[in-house]
Amino acid sequence: MPENPVSFGRRIADLALAHPDKIAITLARQDGSEDRLSWAELDRWANRVARLLAARGVGPESMVCIGIYNSLEHYAAAYAAWRLGACTLPLSPRMPDIEFRGITGLVEQRLVIADREDADLRKADITGLRDGPGDAAALPDVTAHPGKAIGSGGSTGRSKIIVEPKPWARVPGELTLAFVAGLRTGQTQLVAGPLYHNSPFSWSHYGLFEEQHLVVMERFDAALAVDLIERHRCQFMFLAPTMMQRIVRLPDIEARDLSSIESVFQTAAPCPPWLKRRWMELTAPEKLVEGFGSSEAAGSCRIRGDEWLAHPGSVGRPQNAVLRILDEGFNEVPTGEVGEIFFRPDSHPEPTYYYIGSPPAKTTPEGFVSVGDMGYVDAEGYLFLSDRRVDLIIRGGANIYPAEVEAALSENADIADAVVVGIPHEELGKSVHAIVEPRPGVEIDETALRSWMRARLTPYKLPESYEFMAVLPRDPSGKIRRSALARERAGAAA
Repeated sequence: MPENPVSFGRRIADLALAHPDKIAITLARQDGSEDRLSWAELDRWANRVARLLAARGVGPESMVCIGIYNSLEHYAAAYAAWRLGACTLPLSPRMPDIEFRGITGLVEQRLVIADREDADLRKADITGLRDGPGDAAALPDVTAHPGKAIGSGGSTGRSKIIVEPKPWARVPGELTLAFVAGLRTGQTQLVAGPLYHNSPFSWSHYGLFEEQHLVVMERFDAALAVDLIERHRCQFMFLAPTMMQRIVRLPDIEARDLSSIESVFQTAAPCPPWLKRRWMELTAPEKLVEGFGSSEAAGSCRIRGDEWLAHPGSVGRPQNAVLRILDEGFNEVPTGEVGEIFFRPDSHPEPTYYYIGSPPAKTTPEGFVSVGDMGYVDAEGYLFLSDRRVDLIIRGGANIYPAEVEAALSENADIADAVVVGIPHEELGKSVHAIVEPRPGVEIDETALRSWMRARLTPYKLPESYEFMAVLPRDPSGKIRRSALARERAGAAA
């Protein structure tokens, strides 16, 4: 007989009872020090914080907005919310006040935990309950429904909240898609990304549910990440391509011990082929897993490195979902032809998301959902991405996909990140404009960069103009604000 789902709050209590003194979370601070939290300590802390939240009116209809940096307090706050049946919404602490208020203001029944003047609670309020005072006794078991929401800037730049409407409960050991990504029970997981991003937040909580030891970085640093992998023998991790680039460019990376790694799961942005191959050299092809999907969870693809070598450039085949490539009239396009990517879950009778602050995503009459990505499938059903429809640059009648230009820029060791947008051009319609974030302390020579790009792209795809920014702006979900950058440059060019 299959087990019944267990709430996330109850699962932590069960693990605290099973092995109270075992370490659940290690926080790796930027100064190199570490702070450790046992299962029993996490359980008691979450109970104390839950009573604090309950006294502020938090219950099953509430949303708890957590706008603090990676910390043990972040986890205590999340589990406290779930123990009261509330939904969690992680948000970037670096978000400007006007934007922070805009996104939290979309929810009427909310409690905000952030170091801001108008917050309901601050991080210190959570810290003070770690070792008391407060009642740490168990609370009644409640399953949050929904349990998680994610903030997003949206393709138009307008903030919205994406709510995952399913009950926040799982069956221990029933890993399904997590297993395909390489996550298994009892691993040590490196949490390198910010917890306001969907992937680090979700994977780390899935990991705790599966009795993993989390090694959480206060803030990402490539050298420290490799130190932690070696020191704690980390086995599973989510890494965005930017993090992967910074790690492989460490001067001593060839001499480092990455043998403990069982799986590196990569998503959030296209991974340049050169970077994927480099990681395969450092670990092994079967240890690299790429995922493609969206926060709307209508469907996703997965591909392992050894499979990718046979289908270079693909993001894999759908997992527990049906994939369709459609034209503007919702007609399926021929194999190999670029169209809009639509997904529908194999067996999910209810919606996989709903928005707060925005109309629903584009949906066909048959229930297939798109968030605007473009691509094509080959004869074997493997998906290849082109770009987002809204990001496509049509230059003199030729289609240019920014992701291809950005992948070429990313090969340059002096570039930390880059985004490519189209700006109005009197004769061509649009011209290609590259906005480049140099590595810290590096000054990029534009003439040399242009020469670099000419060796990698056909002439019509080359950027006609370059711009250099110390730090590229990002939205609440951690993605570069491409639409806002494009609008600003289009306005300046008008």
